[in-house]
Amino acid sequence: MIPVLIQNVITNFVSLLDNIMVGRIGTEPMSGVAIVNQILFIFNLCVFGSLAGAGIYTAQYYGKGDHQGVKNSMRFKFWVVSGVLAVALCLLCSVGEELISLFIHEGEDNLDLAATLHFGRQYMDVMLLQMPLFALLNVYSSTLRETGETKIPMRAGILAVFVNLFFNYMLIFGKFGAPKLGVVGAAVATVLARVVECAIIIVYTHTHTGRHPFAMGLYRSMKVPAGLVRQVSATGMPLLINELLWSGGMTTLNQIMSRRGLEVVSAENIAATVSNLFFCAFFAMGTAISIIVGQLLGAGKLEQAVDEDRKLIAFSVALSAAIGVVMALLSPFIPRIYNTTAIVRHLATGMLLVNAVMMPANAFTNSCFFTLRSGGKAFLTFLYDSVYIWVLCIPLTLFLVKGTSLPIIPIYAVCYGVDIVKCVIGYVFVKKRIWVNNLVADQ
Repeated sequence: MIPVLIQNVITNFVSLLDNIMVGRIGTEPMSGVAIVNQILFIFNLCVFGSLAGAGIYTAQYYGKGDHQGVKNSMRFKFWVVSGVLAVALCLLCSVGEELISLFIHEGEDNLDLAATLHFGRQYMDVMLLQMPLFALLNVYSSTLRETGETKIPMRAGILAVFVNLFFNYMLIFGKFGAPKLGVVGAAVATVLARVVECAIIIVYTHTHTGRHPFAMGLYRSMKVPAGLVRQVSATGMPLLINELLWSGGMTTLNQIMSRRGLEVVSAENIAATVSNLFFCAFFAMGTAISIIVGQLLGAGKLEQAVDEDRKLIAFSVALSAAIGVVMALLSPFIPRIYNTTAIVRHLATGMLLVNAVMMPANAFTNSCFFTLRSGGKAFLTFLYDSVYIWVLCIPLTLFLVKGTSLPIIPIYAVCYGVDIVKCVIGYVFVKKRIWVNNLVADQ
Protein backbone atom coordinates (compact mmCIF):
# COMPACT_ATOMS: atom_id res chain seq x y z
CA MET A 1 0.00 0.00 0.00
CA ILE A 2 2.70 2.49 1.00
CA PRO A 3 4.40 2.90 -2.42
CA VAL A 4 1.00 3.31 -4.08
CA LEU A 5 -0.02 5.79 -1.37
CA ILE A 6 3.18 7.82 -1.77
CA GLN A 7 2.74 7.96 -5.54
CA ASN A 8 -0.90 8.99 -5.22
CA VAL A 9 -0.15 11.66 -2.61
CA ILE A 10 2.64 13.22 -4.67
CA THR A 11 0.62 12.98 -7.89
CA ASN A 12 -2.44 14.60 -6.36
CA PHE A 13 -0.41 17.21 -4.49
CA VAL A 14 1.24 18.29 -7.73
CA SER A 15 -2.17 18.19 -9.43
CA LEU A 16 -3.34 20.59 -6.73
CA LEU A 17 -0.39 22.88 -7.47
CA ASP A 18 -1.14 22.63 -11.19
CA ASN A 19 -4.75 23.48 -10.48
CA ILE A 20 -3.72 26.51 -8.44
CA MET A 21 -1.40 27.67 -11.26
CA VAL A 22 -4.19 27.53 -13.83
CA GLY A 23 -6.48 29.16 -11.29
CA ARG A 24 -4.05 32.06 -11.02
CA ILE A 25 -4.82 32.93 -14.66
CA GLY A 26 -8.49 33.42 -13.87
CA THR A 27 -11.79 31.65 -13.21
CA GLU A 28 -12.64 31.11 -16.91
CA PRO A 29 -9.38 29.29 -17.78
CA MET A 30 -9.70 27.21 -14.61
CA SER A 31 -13.27 26.29 -15.50
CA GLY A 32 -12.37 25.38 -19.10
CA VAL A 33 -9.58 23.09 -17.95
CA ALA A 34 -11.80 21.57 -15.25
CA ILE A 35 -14.53 20.72 -17.77
CA VAL A 36 -12.08 19.01 -20.14
CA ASN A 37 -10.53 17.05 -17.29
CA GLN A 38 -14.02 15.94 -16.26
CA ILE A 39 -14.61 14.62 -19.79
CA LEU A 40 -11.18 12.94 -19.90
CA PHE A 41 -12.01 11.39 -16.53
CA ILE A 42 -14.45 9.12 -18.38
CA PHE A 43 -11.68 7.97 -20.73
CA ASN A 44 -9.28 7.39 -17.83
CA LEU A 45 -11.81 5.28 -15.94
CA CYS A 46 -12.64 3.31 -19.08
CA VAL A 47 -8.93 2.49 -19.45
CA PHE A 48 -8.84 1.29 -15.84
CA GLY A 49 -12.04 -0.67 -16.36
CA SER A 50 -10.82 -2.28 -19.59
CA LEU A 51 -7.69 -3.51 -17.78
CA ALA A 52 -9.46 -4.62 -14.61
CA GLY A 53 -10.80 -7.94 -15.91
CA ALA A 54 -7.40 -9.07 -17.17
CA GLY A 55 -5.84 -7.67 -14.00
CA ILE A 56 -7.82 -10.09 -11.84
CA TYR A 57 -6.31 -12.98 -13.79
CA THR A 58 -2.85 -11.39 -13.78
CA ALA A 59 -2.82 -11.24 -9.96
CA GLN A 60 -4.11 -14.79 -9.61
CA TYR A 61 -1.76 -16.20 -12.29
CA TYR A 62 1.13 -14.55 -10.47
CA GLY A 63 -0.04 -15.99 -7.16
CA LYS A 64 -0.02 -19.39 -8.85
CA GLY A 65 3.44 -18.84 -10.41
CA ASP A 66 2.17 -19.06 -14.02
CA HIS A 67 4.26 -16.50 -15.96
CA GLN A 68 2.82 -17.49 -19.34
CA GLY A 69 -0.62 -16.76 -17.98
CA VAL A 70 0.59 -13.31 -16.89
CA LYS A 71 1.98 -12.70 -20.40
CA ASN A 72 -1.28 -13.72 -22.07
CA SER A 73 -3.35 -11.53 -19.78
CA MET A 74 -1.06 -8.57 -20.57
CA ARG A 75 -1.49 -9.14 -24.30
CA PHE A 76 -5.23 -9.12 -23.80
CA LYS A 77 -4.83 -5.74 -22.10
CA PHE A 78 -3.16 -4.31 -25.22
CA TRP A 79 -6.05 -5.33 -27.43
CA VAL A 80 -8.87 -4.11 -25.24
CA VAL A 81 -7.25 -0.78 -24.34
CA SER A 82 -6.60 -0.10 -28.03
CA GLY A 83 -10.33 -0.38 -28.70
CA VAL A 84 -11.16 2.02 -25.86
CA LEU A 85 -8.58 4.51 -27.15
CA ALA A 86 -9.92 4.42 -30.72
CA VAL A 87 -13.51 5.06 -29.65
CA ALA A 88 -12.51 7.88 -27.29
CA LEU A 89 -10.37 9.69 -29.86
CA CYS A 90 -13.12 9.49 -32.47
CA LEU A 91 -15.68 10.98 -30.08
CA LEU A 92 -13.49 13.78 -28.74
CA CYS A 93 -12.25 14.79 -32.20
CA SER A 94 -15.77 14.94 -33.62
CA VAL A 95 -17.95 16.33 -30.79
CA GLY A 96 -15.45 17.59 -28.21
CA GLU A 97 -16.64 21.19 -28.32
CA GLU A 98 -20.28 20.17 -27.93
CA LEU A 99 -19.38 18.12 -24.84
CA ILE A 100 -17.61 21.10 -23.26
CA SER A 101 -20.63 23.32 -23.97
CA LEU A 102 -22.89 21.05 -21.90
CA PHE A 103 -21.19 22.30 -18.70
CA ILE A 104 -21.28 26.04 -19.46
CA HIS A 105 -24.25 27.91 -17.96
CA GLU A 106 -24.82 31.47 -16.71
CA GLY A 107 -24.65 31.97 -12.94
CA GLU A 108 -24.44 34.66 -10.29
CA ASP A 109 -20.90 35.83 -11.13
CA ASN A 110 -21.62 36.67 -14.82
CA LEU A 111 -18.49 34.86 -15.98
CA ASP A 112 -17.46 34.90 -19.67
CA LEU A 113 -19.00 31.72 -21.11
CA ALA A 114 -17.45 32.11 -24.59
CA ALA A 115 -13.97 32.51 -23.10
CA THR A 116 -14.47 29.38 -20.98
CA LEU A 117 -15.38 27.38 -24.09
CA HIS A 118 -12.34 28.77 -25.94
CA PHE A 119 -9.93 27.84 -23.15
CA GLY A 120 -11.47 24.38 -22.86
CA ARG A 121 -11.11 23.75 -26.59
CA GLN A 122 -7.46 24.87 -26.57
CA TYR A 123 -6.66 22.59 -23.65
CA MET A 124 -8.42 19.57 -25.13
CA ASP A 125 -6.66 19.83 -28.50
CA VAL A 126 -3.28 19.25 -26.83
CA MET A 127 -4.48 16.75 -24.23
CA LEU A 128 -5.57 14.37 -26.99
CA LEU A 129 -1.85 13.68 -27.61
CA GLN A 130 -1.34 12.14 -24.17
CA MET A 131 -4.21 9.68 -24.41
CA PRO A 132 -2.30 6.89 -26.26
CA LEU A 133 0.58 7.28 -23.79
CA PHE A 134 -1.83 7.08 -20.86
CA ALA A 135 -3.33 3.87 -22.22
CA LEU A 136 0.06 2.20 -22.83
CA LEU A 137 1.41 3.35 -19.49
CA ASN A 138 -1.46 1.74 -17.62
CA VAL A 139 -1.04 -1.59 -19.42
CA TYR A 140 2.49 -1.79 -18.06
CA SER A 141 2.04 -0.20 -14.64
CA SER A 142 -1.07 -2.24 -13.79
CA THR A 143 0.73 -5.46 -14.72
CA LEU A 144 3.75 -4.53 -12.61
CA ARG A 145 1.56 -3.78 -9.59
CA GLU A 146 -0.46 -6.97 -10.02
CA THR A 147 2.81 -8.95 -9.98
CA GLY A 148 3.97 -7.26 -6.77
CA GLU A 149 6.16 -4.49 -8.24
CA THR A 150 4.80 -1.24 -6.85
CA LYS A 151 8.02 0.73 -6.35
CA ILE A 152 8.95 1.34 -10.01
CA PRO A 153 5.50 2.75 -10.96
CA MET A 154 5.77 4.88 -7.83
CA ARG A 155 9.21 6.26 -8.75
CA ALA A 156 8.22 6.88 -12.36
CA GLY A 157 5.05 8.61 -11.23
CA ILE A 158 6.94 10.81 -8.78
CA LEU A 159 9.44 11.89 -11.42
CA ALA A 160 6.65 12.52 -13.91
CA VAL A 161 4.69 14.79 -11.60
CA PHE A 162 7.75 16.92 -10.92
CA VAL A 163 8.41 17.15 -14.67
CA ASN A 164 4.79 18.23 -15.02
CA LEU A 165 5.13 20.79 -12.24
CA PHE A 166 8.30 22.33 -13.71
CA PHE A 167 6.96 22.64 -17.24
CA ASN A 168 3.63 23.92 -15.93
CA TYR A 169 5.37 26.76 -14.16
CA MET A 170 7.58 27.47 -17.18
CA LEU A 171 4.92 27.27 -19.90
CA ILE A 172 1.82 28.63 -18.15
CA PHE A 173 3.54 31.80 -16.95
CA GLY A 174 6.33 32.08 -19.56
CA LYS A 175 9.29 31.60 -17.20
CA PHE A 176 12.95 30.89 -18.10
CA GLY A 177 12.53 32.47 -21.53
CA ALA A 178 9.66 30.20 -22.57
CA PRO A 179 6.50 31.60 -24.20
CA LYS A 180 3.53 32.35 -21.94
CA LEU A 181 1.04 29.71 -23.13
CA GLY A 182 -1.58 29.66 -20.37
CA VAL A 183 -3.85 26.61 -20.52
CA VAL A 184 -2.00 25.31 -23.60
CA GLY A 185 1.19 25.29 -21.54
CA ALA A 186 -0.56 23.22 -18.86
CA ALA A 187 -1.56 20.65 -21.47
CA VAL A 188 1.92 20.52 -23.04
CA ALA A 189 3.44 19.95 -19.60
CA THR A 190 1.10 17.02 -19.04
CA VAL A 191 2.10 15.44 -22.36
CA LEU A 192 5.83 15.80 -21.58
CA ALA A 193 5.34 14.26 -18.14
CA ARG A 194 3.44 11.34 -19.64
CA VAL A 195 6.28 10.69 -22.11
CA VAL A 196 8.81 10.54 -19.26
CA GLU A 197 6.70 8.23 -17.09
CA CYS A 198 5.89 5.89 -19.97
CA ALA A 199 9.53 5.63 -21.07
CA ILE A 200 10.77 4.82 -17.57
CA ILE A 201 8.29 2.01 -16.95
CA ILE A 202 8.59 0.38 -20.38
CA VAL A 203 12.42 0.47 -20.38
CA TYR A 204 12.55 -0.91 -16.83
CA THR A 205 10.16 -3.76 -17.59
CA HIS A 206 12.05 -4.95 -20.66
CA THR A 207 15.49 -4.65 -19.06
CA HIS A 208 14.53 -6.66 -15.95
CA THR A 209 13.08 -9.81 -17.50
CA GLY A 210 14.64 -11.92 -14.75
CA ARG A 211 12.39 -10.15 -12.25
CA HIS A 212 9.51 -9.96 -14.73
CA PRO A 213 9.59 -13.08 -16.96
CA PHE A 214 6.30 -12.10 -18.63
CA ALA A 215 8.15 -9.33 -20.54
CA MET A 216 10.45 -11.82 -22.27
CA GLY A 217 9.20 -12.29 -25.84
CA LEU A 218 6.07 -10.31 -25.07
CA TYR A 219 5.75 -8.94 -28.63
CA ARG A 220 6.80 -12.06 -30.53
CA SER A 221 3.13 -12.78 -30.84
CA MET A 222 0.05 -10.87 -29.82
CA LYS A 223 -2.17 -13.96 -29.85
CA VAL A 224 -4.22 -14.65 -26.74
CA PRO A 225 -5.64 -18.14 -26.06
CA ALA A 226 -9.31 -18.24 -27.01
CA GLY A 227 -10.28 -19.72 -23.65
CA LEU A 228 -8.64 -16.87 -21.79
CA VAL A 229 -10.30 -14.32 -24.08
CA ARG A 230 -13.69 -15.78 -23.23
CA GLN A 231 -12.96 -15.91 -19.50
CA VAL A 232 -11.48 -12.42 -19.25
CA SER A 233 -14.20 -10.96 -21.46
CA ALA A 234 -16.89 -12.51 -19.28
CA THR A 235 -15.25 -11.04 -16.19
CA GLY A 236 -13.89 -7.84 -17.70
CA MET A 237 -16.74 -6.60 -19.88
CA PRO A 238 -19.01 -5.87 -16.90
CA LEU A 239 -16.06 -4.07 -15.27
CA LEU A 240 -15.47 -1.95 -18.38
CA ILE A 241 -19.17 -1.16 -18.71
CA ASN A 242 -19.21 -0.39 -15.00
CA GLU A 243 -16.34 2.10 -15.24
CA LEU A 244 -17.92 3.70 -18.32
CA LEU A 245 -21.31 4.07 -16.66
CA TRP A 246 -19.87 5.08 -13.27
CA SER A 247 -17.51 7.73 -14.64
CA GLY A 248 -20.25 8.86 -17.01
CA GLY A 249 -22.59 9.00 -14.04
CA MET A 250 -20.18 11.13 -11.99
CA THR A 251 -19.71 13.45 -14.96
CA THR A 252 -23.48 13.62 -15.42
CA LEU A 253 -23.90 14.57 -11.75
CA ASN A 254 -21.42 17.41 -12.21
CA GLN A 255 -23.14 18.48 -15.43
CA ILE A 256 -26.54 18.56 -13.68
CA MET A 257 -25.16 20.68 -10.84
CA SER A 258 -23.38 22.96 -13.35
CA ARG A 259 -26.84 24.16 -14.43
CA ARG A 260 -26.77 26.35 -11.32
CA GLY A 261 -23.95 28.37 -12.92
CA LEU A 262 -20.35 28.25 -14.09
CA GLU A 263 -19.15 29.11 -10.58
CA VAL A 264 -20.43 25.68 -9.49
CA VAL A 265 -18.06 24.08 -12.03
CA SER A 266 -15.14 26.07 -10.62
CA ALA A 267 -16.06 25.19 -7.02
CA GLU A 268 -16.45 21.50 -7.86
CA ASN A 269 -13.05 21.60 -9.55
CA ILE A 270 -11.39 23.02 -6.44
CA ALA A 271 -13.22 20.62 -4.13
CA ALA A 272 -12.43 17.57 -6.27
CA THR A 273 -8.75 18.42 -6.70
CA VAL A 274 -8.24 19.05 -2.98
CA SER A 275 -10.36 16.06 -1.94
CA ASN A 276 -8.43 13.69 -4.19
CA LEU A 277 -5.30 14.52 -2.23
CA PHE A 278 -7.00 13.44 1.00
CA PHE A 279 -8.69 10.45 -0.66
CA CYS A 280 -5.30 8.93 -1.54
CA ALA A 281 -5.30 6.73 1.54
CA PHE A 282 -8.41 4.75 0.72
CA PHE A 283 -7.58 4.72 -3.01
CA ALA A 284 -4.27 3.05 -2.14
CA MET A 285 -6.06 0.65 0.21
CA GLY A 286 -8.32 -0.39 -2.66
CA THR A 287 -5.25 -1.26 -4.72
CA ALA A 288 -3.78 -3.15 -1.77
CA ILE A 289 -6.98 -5.15 -1.29
CA SER A 290 -7.22 -6.10 -4.97
CA ILE A 291 -3.59 -7.31 -5.06
CA ILE A 292 -3.25 -8.98 -1.65
CA VAL A 293 -6.67 -10.63 -1.62
CA GLY A 294 -6.41 -11.56 -5.32
CA GLN A 295 -3.08 -13.31 -4.84
CA LEU A 296 -4.32 -15.17 -1.75
CA LEU A 297 -7.40 -16.34 -3.63
CA GLY A 298 -5.26 -17.48 -6.58
CA ALA A 299 -2.99 -19.40 -4.19
CA GLY A 300 -6.03 -21.16 -2.72
CA LYS A 301 -5.66 -19.55 0.74
CA LEU A 302 -9.33 -18.66 1.01
CA GLU A 303 -9.70 -18.27 4.77
CA GLN A 304 -6.56 -16.13 4.98
CA ALA A 305 -7.99 -13.98 2.18
CA VAL A 306 -11.20 -13.43 4.20
CA ASP A 307 -9.27 -12.58 7.36
CA GLU A 308 -6.89 -10.14 5.69
CA ASP A 309 -9.69 -8.50 3.72
CA ARG A 310 -11.59 -7.79 6.94
CA LYS A 311 -8.51 -6.21 8.53
CA LEU A 312 -7.72 -4.14 5.44
CA ILE A 313 -11.26 -2.76 5.29
CA ALA A 314 -11.22 -1.83 8.99
CA PHE A 315 -7.85 -0.11 8.63
CA SER A 316 -9.01 1.82 5.56
CA VAL A 317 -12.11 3.18 7.34
CA ALA A 318 -10.18 4.15 10.51
CA LEU A 319 -7.43 5.88 8.54
CA SER A 320 -9.95 7.76 6.40
CA ALA A 321 -11.88 8.96 9.47
CA ALA A 322 -8.70 10.51 10.90
CA ILE A 323 -7.79 12.12 7.58
CA GLY A 324 -11.35 13.42 7.20
CA VAL A 325 -10.99 15.41 10.43
CA VAL A 326 -7.86 17.11 9.07
CA MET A 327 -9.59 17.87 5.78
CA ALA A 328 -12.58 19.42 7.57
CA LEU A 329 -10.31 21.69 9.61
CA LEU A 330 -8.47 22.90 6.49
CA SER A 331 -11.53 23.31 4.25
CA PRO A 332 -12.19 27.02 5.04
CA PHE A 333 -8.61 28.00 4.22
CA ILE A 334 -7.61 26.06 1.07
CA PRO A 335 -10.01 27.82 -1.38
CA ARG A 336 -8.48 31.17 -0.42
CA ILE A 337 -5.33 30.17 -2.32
CA TYR A 338 -7.21 30.41 -5.63
CA ASN A 339 -7.53 33.62 -7.64
CA THR A 340 -11.30 33.37 -7.98
CA THR A 341 -14.50 34.96 -6.74
CA ALA A 342 -15.92 34.95 -3.20
CA ILE A 343 -18.91 32.86 -4.35
CA VAL A 344 -16.64 30.15 -5.77
CA ARG A 345 -14.57 30.05 -2.57
CA HIS A 346 -17.71 29.76 -0.42
CA LEU A 347 -19.11 26.91 -2.52
CA ALA A 348 -15.77 25.08 -2.57
CA THR A 349 -15.54 25.24 1.24
CA GLY A 350 -19.01 23.74 1.64
CA MET A 351 -18.24 20.93 -0.80
CA LEU A 352 -14.97 20.14 0.97
CA LEU A 353 -16.80 19.83 4.29
CA VAL A 354 -19.30 17.40 2.77
CA ASN A 355 -16.47 15.31 1.32
CA ALA A 356 -14.65 15.28 4.67
CA VAL A 357 -17.72 14.02 6.54
CA MET A 358 -18.34 11.31 3.95
CA MET A 359 -14.73 10.09 3.76
CA PRO A 360 -15.09 7.03 6.08
CA ALA A 361 -18.19 5.92 4.14
CA ASN A 362 -16.33 6.37 0.86
CA ALA A 363 -13.44 4.31 2.20
CA PHE A 364 -15.80 1.48 3.14
CA THR A 365 -17.61 1.41 -0.22
CA ASN A 366 -14.27 1.57 -2.07
CA SER A 367 -12.95 -1.39 -0.06
CA CYS A 368 -16.11 -3.39 -0.69
CA PHE A 369 -15.83 -2.71 -4.42
CA PHE A 370 -12.25 -4.01 -4.64
CA THR A 371 -13.07 -7.00 -2.45
CA LEU A 372 -15.84 -8.07 -4.82
CA ARG A 373 -13.61 -7.42 -7.82
CA SER A 374 -10.70 -9.48 -6.47
CA GLY A 375 -12.96 -12.54 -6.49
CA GLY A 376 -14.20 -11.93 -10.03
CA LYS A 377 -17.70 -10.77 -9.04
CA ALA A 378 -17.85 -8.35 -11.95
CA PHE A 379 -21.63 -8.23 -12.28
CA LEU A 380 -22.04 -7.39 -8.60
CA THR A 381 -19.55 -4.53 -8.90
CA PHE A 382 -21.60 -3.31 -11.85
CA LEU A 383 -24.77 -3.29 -9.74
CA TYR A 384 -22.90 -1.81 -6.79
CA ASP A 385 -21.41 1.13 -8.69
CA SER A 386 -23.18 1.97 -11.93
CA VAL A 387 -26.75 0.85 -11.33
CA TYR A 388 -26.66 2.59 -7.96
CA ILE A 389 -25.53 5.94 -9.32
CA TRP A 390 -27.90 5.94 -12.32
CA VAL A 391 -30.96 4.62 -10.48
CA LEU A 392 -30.65 6.61 -7.24
CA CYS A 393 -28.11 9.46 -7.33
CA ILE A 394 -28.73 10.98 -10.77
CA PRO A 395 -32.55 11.09 -10.64
CA LEU A 396 -32.41 12.51 -7.10
CA THR A 397 -29.90 15.22 -8.05
CA LEU A 398 -31.82 16.11 -11.22
CA PHE A 399 -35.02 16.51 -9.22
CA LEU A 400 -33.32 18.70 -6.60
CA VAL A 401 -31.62 20.94 -9.21
CA LYS A 402 -34.59 21.35 -11.55
CA GLY A 403 -37.52 20.85 -9.22
CA THR A 404 -36.49 22.77 -6.11
CA SER A 405 -34.94 26.09 -5.17
CA LEU A 406 -32.47 24.55 -2.72
CA PRO A 407 -28.97 26.08 -2.74
CA ILE A 408 -26.26 23.98 -4.37
CA ILE A 409 -24.49 22.96 -1.12
CA PRO A 410 -27.53 21.13 0.38
CA ILE A 411 -28.05 19.48 -3.01
CA TYR A 412 -24.40 18.41 -3.07
CA ALA A 413 -24.72 17.05 0.49
CA VAL A 414 -27.80 14.99 -0.32
CA CYS A 415 -26.30 13.72 -3.59
CA TYR A 416 -23.18 12.34 -1.89
CA GLY A 417 -24.78 11.60 1.47
CA VAL A 418 -26.94 8.83 0.03
CA ASP A 419 -23.77 6.73 -0.19
CA ILE A 420 -24.72 5.56 3.31
CA VAL A 421 -27.19 3.26 1.53
CA LYS A 422 -24.30 1.95 -0.56
CA CYS A 423 -22.38 1.12 2.63
CA VAL A 424 -25.20 -1.15 3.80
CA ILE A 425 -25.34 -2.92 0.42
CA GLY A 426 -21.54 -3.39 0.38
CA TYR A 427 -21.55 -4.81 3.90
CA VAL A 428 -24.13 -7.43 2.92
CA PHE A 429 -22.21 -8.44 -0.22
CA VAL A 430 -18.87 -8.83 1.58
CA LYS A 431 -20.34 -10.54 4.66
CA LYS A 432 -21.96 -13.25 2.53
CA ARG A 433 -18.49 -14.23 1.16
CA ILE A 434 -19.77 -14.58 -2.38
CA TRP A 435 -16.47 -13.10 -3.57
CA VAL A 436 -14.33 -15.93 -2.13
CA ASN A 437 -13.37 -17.61 -5.41
CA ASN A 438 -10.18 -19.10 -6.90
CA LEU A 439 -10.54 -18.31 -10.60
CA VAL A 440 -7.38 -20.09 -11.76
CA ALA A 441 -7.54 -23.32 -9.73
CA ASP A 442 -7.92 -25.55 -12.79
CA GLN A 443 -5.59 -23.67 -15.17
